[in-house]
Amino acid sequence: MVTETAPLVRALAGIARGAAHPAGTRDSCAACGRPGGPVLADRADATVVRHGRAVAKAHAPDTDADAHRVRLAVAAHPRLDGILLPPLPVAPAEAHGRPVSAWPYGTPVDPDDPDAAPWEETATLLARLHSVPPAELPGPLPPMRGPAKAARAVERMRAAPPHPGAAPVLAAWARLPAWARGEAPPPRAGTVCHGDLHLGQLVRHPASTGRWHLIDVDDLGLGDPAWDLARPAAWYAAGLLAPAVWARFLGAYRAAGGPAVPPDGDPWPQLDVPARALTVQTAALALAKSAAELREPDEVELSVIDACARIASLPPDLAAEASA
Repeated sequence: MVTETAPLVRALAGIARGAAHPAGTRDSCAACGRPGGPVLADRADATVVRHGRAVAKAHAPDTDADAHRVRLAVAAHPRLDGILLPPLPVAPAEAHGRPVSAWPYGTPVDPDDPDAAPWEETATLLARLHSVPPAELPGPLPPMRGPAKAARAVERMRAAPPHPGAAPVLAAWARLPAWARGEAPPPRAGTVCHGDLHLGQLVRHPASTGRWHLIDVDDLGLGDPAWDLARPAAWYAAGLLAPAVWARFLGAYRAAGGPAVPPDGDPWPQLDVPARALTVQTAALALAKSAAELREPDEVELSVIDACARIASLPPDLAAEASA
């Protein structure tokens, strides 16, 4: 935890405590006898503190207030029951100039047990989310922020000290269509999307024994549903996700009626551009983080940078066809 965020962490600990005990009771809460609370995340875009059965999150300082309110209302809507983890009542709704939300604590995916990752459950949750008619939800729904996050990652890389790996990443970025760089609306923009899907965005609730739920609605909105499948698709294309695991994920999504890809046949005409964009985003963040940590990219990071080099080496006609 960086020193500058210590007052924010203390404020969030109090907010999480209030969310965990809305009636002021503290029965059977082992966390109540401890000062503060466990810090689950402390980044520039999110600080998260847990107290017992609740967590409080400070969102990014530049969060759009209107879009934030809509996203929280969507997460709380009965139509999303069993798909998105619903927020808890929170007071105050701001701390140190940053919007705050509160959530039930859920058990995250175990990063040390990749074989137990809930790929099928993740795919089914996405298919259910993508099938919800936007007209049935609070609105107006903002755009899904996936392409904007990819553009921000590239800007972070550009601001970092120069590295030879940046050249293929920028070349791959330049071959993407404008919508995938956050510069234009996507061709398919009418689906409710999560916007930043990865295994860290799932928890079991109730903790340990409950069903899996999607969390983190900061990027949720209307967009191309293929973006939510793009990270595992990119991992598969880069050789970081086993073909059998990818087949399980894609098969479960299709079996649940997900609209991002056809129910059978080749899914890549829909997945290709988003997967390339997520590959660039991942590589750009890897270069920015390795520079900040004064180290060279590790083996996994290099494999994603190499994937960008392959994207950048496509003949112009193939790149244009993949971006269509």
